Amino acid sequence: MKNPIIEKWARALVGYSVEVHPGQSVVITGHTAAEDLLVACANEVIARGAHPIVWPLVEGVTPYLLEHGSDEQLAWLSPFEQFGRLEADVVINIRAETNTRRLSEIDPARQRLFTAARNDLSAAFMQRAADGELDWTLTLYPTDAYAQDANMDTASFTDFVLKSMKLDQDDPVAAWLALRDDQQRLIDWLDGKSEIHLTGQDTDLKVNVNGRTWINSDGKRNFPSGEIFTGPIETSANGHVRFNFPVVTGGRRIEDIRLQFADGKVVDATAASNEEYLITTLDTDEGARYLGEFAFGTNFDIQQFIGNILFDEKIGGTVHMALGRGYPETGSSNVSAIHWDMICDLRQGGKITVDGDTFQENGKFVI
Repeated sequence: MKNPIIEKWARALVGYSVEVHPGQSVVITGHTAAEDLLVACANEVIARGAHPIVWPLVEGVTPYLLEHGSDEQLAWLSPFEQFGRLEADVVINIRAETNTRRLSEIDPARQRLFTAARNDLSAAFMQRAADGELDWTLTLYPTDAYAQDANMDTASFTDFVLKSMKLDQDDPVAAWLALRDDQQRLIDWLDGKSEIHLTGQDTDLKVNVNGRTWINSDGKRNFPSGEIFTGPIETSANGHVRFNFPVVTGGRRIEDIRLQFADGKVVDATAASNEEYLITTLDTDEGARYLGEFAFGTNFDIQQFIGNILFDEKIGGTVHMALGRGYPETGSSNVSAIHWDMICDLRQGGKITVDGDTFQENGKFVI
């Protein structure tokens, strides 16, 4: 029996978040817990005259590889990985983990080796997307594991997910188009401006975005979305910032990250937990200590932290920055094997000025 919500979700992904056309090769990849959505997306792709390539991900394989594989095995690139990044016309990625801590015991050095081996593929993927050769999106399917991370029961978490994606509305696409208009108003105001100054508790940071392009993230490459972002000038970040939401990555939870920047580079970094993992990641390569992204969260249907960056970075009224690789379409030239988002919550007592004018105060846009 078909699930109307799953059908609506698949239509939104295949017809809006990406726009599938006849004859295209469409990779649909995701964990097996999301089988119904994987199948529904494939059906939608077929209905549009395109070619679905379903790549289910079985949990447990990658952790075992990282723990027991040789260096040569960690660096080996599968034909699936290469096709998805170098040849596919469209990629739909559906996350549906049943255990988000599978990598918590893995040596960070081995994770770093695995990631670094895919650096060129990741760069090619992002460049193809920037050049319009590749259309892609990422979404998340509610599981017990994600609900537990969010300290919610699965039913409540599912409702939260559907609302954040506007799938609780009769016409989700119309709702995303309305958000696009709101975000474009902010971008139009920011266009041509230079210095962004953040102040708040344990935060006093300046970045420069002169000449860089702001991107309107409106439910396309992320689903849900709700942010505007750019790539700051690589040497411009100066000051200090406290990321008061934890970073959850690689099976680890890193609490209370504080970074000091000088001429764009992280020169000092601390964390209340997993600090060693933080430092190890910052030493992945030269670009890992520079910002590749600066963004404002604009999805006010998301107001609570759930420990998943796909949602948390979109929290309306917050700011996030990514260390590492930047998006070429923004003008960023930073290259790294990592792209690591961190969230600064300025909704209570924070202020953001742009070229001296107040842009946001206490998490509310005031222009």
